[in-house]
Amino acid sequence: MGRSRRTLPEELLLLALDPATGTTAQPQSLDLGLAGAQLVELALAGRIAPDGDRIAVVVPRPTGDPTLDCALELLRRRGAPVRAVHWIGGPRLGLRQTYLSHLERCGMVHAVEGQMCGVLPTTRYQATDNAISREIRARLDSAIRTGVPPDPRTAALAALAHAVGLGKHLYPGNEGRSSRSRLRDLIRHDPMGGLVAHAVMDVQNGVAAQPRRAAAGPAGRPATGARAAEPARGVPAQPHRGSMARAVAH
Repeated sequence: MGRSRRTLPEELLLLALDPATGTTAQPQSLDLGLAGAQLVELALAGRIAPDGDRIAVVVPRPTGDPTLDCALELLRRRGAPVRAVHWIGGPRLGLRQTYLSHLERCGMVHAVEGQMCGVLPTTRYQATDNAISREIRARLDSAIRTGVPPDPRTAALAALAHAVGLGKHLYPGNEGRSSRSRLRDLIRHDPMGGLVAHAVMDVQNGVAAQPRRAAAGPAGRPATGARAAEPARGVPAQPHRGSMARAVAH
């Protein structure tokens, strides 16, 4: 994979960055979205493919992107297809910071040091070239405005943006309601993006943490091999905010 094209995790992160404040919108759900964006990027590169609600490695060859290749290797080591919701809900410590640092090395953002409440050190990241963010945003706007089916990359980006709750950040207020609705509808244009987006929302709604219960068979006995139906996918829930020793980009 060449570095002439920005990856979906990078584009999702740039979409979430507020150009005025350097903060990221929806920081907790964004972390899940970045893990999901890695899956879509690997699928676009032909390295993985959906297998029902699972992700299967089909070509283990490295892409040339160190962060993506780390995810690909972890998937390969599983030895069997893994449920998307379990993968996205797994620990991804430092993933957002990894991508922020990469964008800084590429010259697309610069770090601004500061303090929270005059005590806690903070680091905010501001775009060095807002034209890049505007170009990414313009692709979404075009897909929403024209109604023309977007390319798989843009469709997946729209699905991820909706899943992590960026709709109100990108299209705020009552005037943005119809745009937010159309952003959500773009999920259907990319199967992998849709699978990952729903998995991101399921993790936020606690579906991944709920144990499966066998369906009742004759005489109330559990049916062999039966799988309980998963709860309906809903609007992303607001994740719990943990304590911070160091605030990064929010």
